Amino acid sequence: MTSFKSSISMNRGSDHPGRASGEVHVIMGPMFAGKTTALLRRIKSEGNNGRNVAMIKSSKDSRYAKDSIVTHDGVKFPCWVLPDLLSFRQKYGDDAYKKLDVIGIDEAQFFEDLYDFCCKAADHDGKTVVIAGLDGDYLRRSFGSVLDVIPLADSVTKLTARCELCGKKAFFTLRKTKETQTELIGGADVYMPVCRQHYVKGQVVKEAARSVLECCKVKSDCYLETTSVV
Repeated sequence: MTSFKSSISMNRGSDHPGRASGEVHVIMGPMFAGKTTALLRRIKSEGNNGRNVAMIKSSKDSRYAKDSIVTHDGVKFPCWVLPDLLSFRQKYGDDAYKKLDVIGIDEAQFFEDLYDFCCKAADHDGKTVVIAGLDGDYLRRSFGSVLDVIPLADSVTKLTARCELCGKKAFFTLRKTKETQTELIGGADVYMPVCRQHYVKGQVVKEAARSVLECCKVKSDCYLETTSVV
């Protein structure tokens, strides 16, 4: 049998010979599931093992601190605050970027260029990229590009919270307020983690309350019109 030796390098990742191949790791789940805590634990571990690390968060998230990633229980870690990811290399500095081993991205759902950045950083630059973000919005629809990155990922971790109403595992995020836009930055004042049963019940209650309010508004408008005619 004739043997064939390919001349194509099978090293995954970098365009530069000898550079370690990159990786992509996804941490996702509802709000209050500990995604940021898990991300920071991974980044700190990488740093303690002698690897150069950097953290990024979206400029849209101004909760808790402007220049730090902060968990819901107050743990802080310094980070780069950016409107997009593809500008990171330029702002970090080309020489410094080349020495960088691990990049952590918090609240990844807010970055529109998440997929392209992960491809470039892992496949071409040999970086380990660890992202943490919501997999779904308050309507349980795909949020941002987090789910798009899964086909690129070496590992995917789906975390759960505890249902605020019954204590069971919470897979979903329920919005408490009447706002309907997808991106609404907030904490426990706006959102709560809930199980499937209480998510469905919560949506029913919100729809009923909205109907009552709309009905009251219509009656009020009719009354005002009648009064003005009299």
